[in-house]
Amino acid sequence: MATKRDYYDVLGVSRDASEEEIKKAFRRLAFRYHPDRNKDGGAEERFKEINEAFEVLSDPAKRSAYDRFGHMGSQGFGARGFEGFDFGGFGDIFDAFFGGVSGTARRHGPQRGSDLKYNLSISFEEAVFGTERELEVVRTESCSLCRGSRAAPGTQPTRCPQCHGSGQVRRTQFSIFGQFVNVITCERCGGEGRIITNPCPQCKGSGSERRTRRVTIKVPAGVGSGSQIRLSGEGAAGVRGGPPGNLYVALKVGEHKLFRREGYDILYDLPINIAQAALGDEVEVPTVDGRVRLKIPSGTQTGRTFCLKEKGVPRLHNGGRGDQLVTIRVVTPRSLDENQKKLFQELARTLGREPAEDKGFLGKIKDAFGGS
Repeated sequence: MATKRDYYDVLGVSRDASEEEIKKAFRRLAFRYHPDRNKDGGAEERFKEINEAFEVLSDPAKRSAYDRFGHMGSQGFGARGFEGFDFGGFGDIFDAFFGGVSGTARRHGPQRGSDLKYNLSISFEEAVFGTERELEVVRTESCSLCRGSRAAPGTQPTRCPQCHGSGQVRRTQFSIFGQFVNVITCERCGGEGRIITNPCPQCKGSGSERRTRRVTIKVPAGVGSGSQIRLSGEGAAGVRGGPPGNLYVALKVGEHKLFRREGYDILYDLPINIAQAALGDEVEVPTVDGRVRLKIPSGTQTGRTFCLKEKGVPRLHNGGRGDQLVTIRVVTPRSLDENQKKLFQELARTLGREPAEDKGFLGKIKDAFGGS
């Protein structure tokens, strides 16, 4: 009589393997050596050995006895081995470990409706301050005539005569290795256990119909492109009494002719002329809240940035607002009249060809323009 292999070696796991590790090892090996799939010589005996090892190691009491007394300990519990296992077709391994009858019941019981996605474009200002929009959404809803039952009003589905309402058909096969039971979805009723003999004339027995609905959405202040808003229960209708899905609205914010956005800050480029930069000035600056006055100090250079506090985008969750950052762009005139040319020529004469320090530069400008 051949010596039995160690059960842990048969499944390829360590002696301290967890129950989940043992189950995973069995799934993998049973998939590989099941007789319905593997026709190689010795596959049946290998599957029998795998099955026997799993029968012992998956049971805490049997495993404890096996760890203490080896194969003699497991025999005391009367391990069933290969013949008694209720495995028919290859797919039954997955039924046993991934849902089986309950999985079929889930597939053919109430199911949640599909989620829908809607792309919504909004303006820069709407993203800053928030807005409210009305959307037209085409979605699947329960049939208004049969209320999703799929049967014509006044009629009822009948119990499937093939599966007798269970939604499944069991087929038993016998072989030299024992009894095999294969459980499959009933082909006649599709696993529902009932048959629609008088389908609804409005939905043609589908239980649903497509409708266009108006949905109101509130866009909060501070959203940006890529933000997504979920409207619970506004998606497609559920199947067989299941809940509806959700509607996800993806936002795209349009560009602004003056402003750019960086996080919760608003960026604005302020063009000024050479005289304003050199002598200083007080100018009006546009913001999303209206125009505000900004004092530009003398000697301001291109690229200098001023901060207007709390003039940016509202923060979605933390409260408060970002800032508006105003960056100076000194603009060189493209055309000059005769008087302006003379003034710039006089300025050029007093400045010379070498860059001057700010103090001397400003002083020379004032001298050139007759300032005191």
